[in-house]
Amino acid sequence: MGARYAVIMAGGIGSRFWPLSRKNYPKQFIDVLGTGESLLQATWRRLLMQFEASHILVVTHEDYGHLVKEQLPQLRATNLLMEPMRKNTAPCIAYAAQVIAKRQPNATMGVFAADHLITREEAFSETLNLAYGFAETAHAMVTLGIKPSRPDTGYGYIQKDGEEPGTPQVFRVKTFTEKPNEELAKTFLNSGEFLWNSGNFIWPVDLFLNAYKTHQPEDAQIFEDWAKEPDGEASSAGLRKAYSMVKNNSVDYAVMEKAELVYVIEADLGWSDLGTWGSLLQVSENKEAGNRLVGNRILVEDTEACMVHMPNGKLVVLQGVRDLIVAERDGVLLICHIRDEQKVKNIVNEVRMKWGDQFL
Repeated sequence: MGARYAVIMAGGIGSRFWPLSRKNYPKQFIDVLGTGESLLQATWRRLLMQFEASHILVVTHEDYGHLVKEQLPQLRATNLLMEPMRKNTAPCIAYAAQVIAKRQPNATMGVFAADHLITREEAFSETLNLAYGFAETAHAMVTLGIKPSRPDTGYGYIQKDGEEPGTPQVFRVKTFTEKPNEELAKTFLNSGEFLWNSGNFIWPVDLFLNAYKTHQPEDAQIFEDWAKEPDGEASSAGLRKAYSMVKNNSVDYAVMEKAELVYVIEADLGWSDLGTWGSLLQVSENKEAGNRLVGNRILVEDTEACMVHMPNGKLVVLQGVRDLIVAERDGVLLICHIRDEQKVKNIVNEVRMKWGDQFL
């Protein structure tokens, strides 16, 4: 049995959390919940419960390397992997897998998003033990699925097949499904066969690299060639060339939907991908009259179900309103109805078209 590694993906922009999440300081580096730690720091702390710091890698965009170093001083310099460009999750994971394979070819790796919320941390540790153990003994790919509590249209879904004999919570994956419409999401929920796709994966490194080579042979060869370079891990020129050549591809589409021996563990982790402002309101326990308030000078009167996130020192008064997102950062204020939160990404594009990138 080889060593166990964890990889944190921390390179996203988080445009749905604009204006809090900005291009130069995105969501994963921000204390969006007002808990005193950023989402990245919370992810690192959770993983330190299971892994030595030397076995935790962080993959981020090269623009954010300094932010990772500031927030995770324990992270080894050789465990900070910086992408020269964004090409989605498949290249990100293939990059990390090649680095781990050079260090320990028989290792098992887990892949975790830097910007997700997990409130049941003890259950998370127990689930990781189960996932790594099963991935190692069955030499299989494992993903973590979350039992849905509502017909959410913002998540991908995994249809589970039969439970593995002798391994409760572990199911063969029948299908992966993209984000459904509301009617289909209700059908999924009522069937009891579907789980939310958390985007967390565990597998033996060699199994993933072989699957990547089977289903994405050209891209896999590009990364193999790069890894063979004498200074493969640190070769920014070689890595930039590799990234310029590989396809922009999600790991779900590139590998998981096509691979054999894929399993899902049904987990109850208090999980949210915190994909939208409204999701913060849904997961918040610290509410005042149903409002989630982050900031030290916020006054609400006759106000319900609002998500308010303001800089400390900024006085904000809300009177007689409901179901609003009110957020400010660096002189940019957003006031938006929660039902329109999926439009924030479009709003960001409109701002870019009118005023360029200065407010992004």
